[in-house]
Amino acid sequence: MSPKQQRGEATVEQVLDAALRIYASSGEAGVTVGAITNASGVSSGSIYHHFGSLHGVVTALALRSLGQLLDTLATALEQATDARSGIQAVVRSYLDFVQAHPEAARLMHSVTADREAMAHAGQIRDSQEARLTPITLWIHTHRESGDLAALSVPVVESLVLGPVVGVVRRWLTVGDVDLEEAARALPDHIWRSVSP
Repeated sequence: MSPKQQRGEATVEQVLDAALRIYASSGEAGVTVGAITNASGVSSGSIYHHFGSLHGVVTALALRSLGQLLDTLATALEQATDARSGIQAVVRSYLDFVQAHPEAARLMHSVTADREAMAHAGQIRDSQEARLTPITLWIHTHRESGDLAALSVPVVESLVLGPVVGVVRRWLTVGDVDLEEAARALPDHIWRSVSP
């Protein structure tokens, strides 16, 4: 990687880190180009050069957080000794990630991120392909060996992640969910939904 590319990547990370800090303190409405330039020291021209728009910054921030979450889930699967422990580890890892990174989780589960996902689902999936492939292969391998229910990969993903996302959204919005209780209860319940 050339020095210019390294500087460009460093600038992108600087902007995203500043945007996340602003999002954490002021919500999405507080994430403005002016606020980002003040917090990051990066010029507005550089922000537009790297992201195209303020919307591009928010989208890139959500995708970065999604990538970090997917890396966490893939690592949990790699360390699992069998299908059951893998599914349970994914559930716990997701909840741990959310608890450790609540603002990133809030952005990933926001209306803005939902709109983006609905409008550009294929592109987002393609951009995360390197992270999704190990997860997909893990599901496929365990399904083919009979260790998971004979369901398609998208259905297994939905059965595993759907309840977790529901609990996380409720924790982020209403706040009446105890994530530690969820981490104790959900893994076994979710395992039963995908066990053979």
